[in-house]
Amino acid sequence: MLRRAPNPPLALFVEGDPLLLWRPGVAIVGSRAPTAGGRDNAAQFARCFAASGLAVVSGLASGIDAAAHEATLAAGSATVAVLGSGIDMPYPRSNARLHARIASEGAVVSEYPPGTPARREQFPSRNRIVAGLTLGTLVVEAAYRSGALITARVAAESGREVFAIPGSIHNPMARGCHRLLRDGAQLVESPDEVIAALGPLAASLAGALRTRLDAPIQCVGTTSLSGSQPAHIPDPDYNRLWNALAFDPSGMDDLVARSGLTVARVSAMLLVMELDGRVETAHGRYSRKS
Repeated sequence: MLRRAPNPPLALFVEGDPLLLWRPGVAIVGSRAPTAGGRDNAAQFARCFAASGLAVVSGLASGIDAAAHEATLAAGSATVAVLGSGIDMPYPRSNARLHARIASEGAVVSEYPPGTPARREQFPSRNRIVAGLTLGTLVVEAAYRSGALITARVAAESGREVFAIPGSIHNPMARGCHRLLRDGAQLVESPDEVIAALGPLAASLAGALRTRLDAPIQCVGTTSLSGSQPAHIPDPDYNRLWNALAFDPSGMDDLVARSGLTVARVSAMLLVMELDGRVETAHGRYSRKS
């Protein structure tokens, strides 16, 4: 997805599970100083997106971003945080604990090398990655000149979906959303509307990934009569990874060690297995789907 965005980064630094960057996702962005209702909406939409299998992507900022990340983790799903600093430099510092949890259970991403401090001019570039990693961007609450509108603009320029939640005409944090709606964003009042719009796109992306990875997914997870292993997997690497998987969750490092495969190879195969419904993930750990 990111390669199709305008001016994609040359490289990304990732702390956590790189597989999440391949999963169909949705960006949730908005004000750093939202209303209580805005925070509640961000959390509600994030929980529903997580339950539908969409990765929730945001920028780890205070307010809407943090609410989306926290709700996704609380739902037992993984979230991706894109930083405007190095992956080891959480910003704001008040979100350091959330940063650590996302790195452990999801993925923290940046185009800036470790050790790079946060600078104001780096955040617009961060926003383009948030938009570029996802199928669509939801703006929950935003002032008329909010940075969240940059994310929405990049999403629109990339041919991605843009959604906005309307608010009171008396709420200054709704003016950015109303501006987007006037410019053609989709008005949404429930998570189901976003999921319905992105569902066909996610299915199309999943099919493209299967083809791109040249993976024999129709065989992965097909059990023998004993139910202990796949009956037939043409690629021996898939057999090695399948044997490394168990019904008890395992982390990426454990699967790499057991299978003897590279992180890149394991990540690619896990993605295909997950898309095919053979593997499930929770808190950055993988298991055979029972």
